[in-house]
Amino acid sequence: MPAHVLGFLRNRTPLPLAAPGDPAAAGDDAGTSAAPTPGGKGEPLSPHRVARLGGTDKELKAGAAAAGSPPTALGAPWQLEPRDEVMDPAGGGGSLLPERCRVLVLLNPRGGKGKALQLFWSHVQPLLAQAGISFTLMLTERRNHARELVQGLELGRWDALVVMSGDGLMFEVVNGLMERPDWETAIRKPLCSLPAGSGNALAASLNHYAGYEQVTNEDLLTNCTLLLCRRLLEPMNLLSLQTASGLRLFSVLSLSWGFIADVDLESEKFRRLGELRFTLGTFLRLAALRVYRGRLAYLPAGRGVPGVPASPAVGRQDQQGPTDAHLVPLEEPVPAHWTVVPEQDFVLVLALLHSHLGSEMFAAPMGRSAAGTMHLFYVRAGVSRATLLRLFLAMEKGRHLEQACPYLVYAPVVAFRLEPKDGKGVFAADGELLVSEAVQGQVHANCIWMVSGCAEPPPGQKPGRGSPPEKPL
Repeated sequence: MPAHVLGFLRNRTPLPLAAPGDPAAAGDDAGTSAAPTPGGKGEPLSPHRVARLGGTDKELKAGAAAAGSPPTALGAPWQLEPRDEVMDPAGGGGSLLPERCRVLVLLNPRGGKGKALQLFWSHVQPLLAQAGISFTLMLTERRNHARELVQGLELGRWDALVVMSGDGLMFEVVNGLMERPDWETAIRKPLCSLPAGSGNALAASLNHYAGYEQVTNEDLLTNCTLLLCRRLLEPMNLLSLQTASGLRLFSVLSLSWGFIADVDLESEKFRRLGELRFTLGTFLRLAALRVYRGRLAYLPAGRGVPGVPASPAVGRQDQQGPTDAHLVPLEEPVPAHWTVVPEQDFVLVLALLHSHLGSEMFAAPMGRSAAGTMHLFYVRAGVSRATLLRLFLAMEKGRHLEQACPYLVYAPVVAFRLEPKDGKGVFAADGELLVSEAVQGQVHANCIWMVSGCAEPPPGQKPGRGSPPEKPL
């Protein structure tokens, strides 16, 4: 690959997308060559094979033909031989994927509007080929398929795992990695989010952190693919969740309860509308606005912690992952230094790790969370439908906090507990359904590595810095 092209991809200043006619933006794949046949699971890696699960050869070839590209995994040629190693990100020394990079692409062909495979060949593969990134493509067939796949993969074969779908598939991948016996090593495998779902909140957040303007659909996909081509990595927070039934999960984006969770899950039947499903779901839920009774408590960011709780939370013996030092068992009261919200009736509660709740929902414009913290929002009961609608409309540009709504409260936190009291509503973790039961969680700082637009966190976003207390907005 020419040095000037690689330098452009790595040093590209975040700007609006290339003008029409730009070969990269248009998906020009000139210079690539065809490969014989797609490979199967367990075959030796090769730049001339696509390992795939699910779908059919016909589907792969049809998707490639629609984009004018052969069904190959082309990029810079490589072989199974000693290669340049990037320094271990967990040790703090590495922030780049290797130049001779190979990635595993996990793609959900039914995500969003069902065009993910076609978009891969038309928008992603040409840019990967230009950047010299070799790939292996796997199609998921069902719910939790990606979770099962990553549990048994030989992760050393790839430099990064690329997830092309909505936020739910990344949730599956991360939880699959955390369920491996070697989870401490597995969770350090760099991850990349390519948006091809409905919400695409994680991809929109990464797009925002890179300095790109807020875009959607194919523009957002192109921006995120360019981030992969630049190879920059950044550590990011992970949210550990514990439920009353003993379940432990890990979230890369959010946990919602009430209005937002209902809209997310009830709009599934409108998935073919893409992002419009959330707009329609919002109006339908506003027409029948609900109130949810529960108890909310949290540990504010920056508050002095007197020490590890006397009886730290423990799960089943078969559970693994980082220790939740700030949590106590759900059957015990929260520690005395936590804040207990006096209100019992809510319209929504949202714990958010990143800036966006959707590609057009700029939910956290106050800036990125510090390492080990997250954004906690809740809306108290009593808010009118008109006010709630104004908040959601203003959220597109991140101006909902300017509405000075006394019912909307925000606090940066490191841990929380939420206990539903009337059984109403559901929880959504990264858009995935959880039953309505007591849940608590805490943030683990810089636990995963993501392809991003900058190698270091923004100035001032360091662990241990003080944060403002809870306040109405």
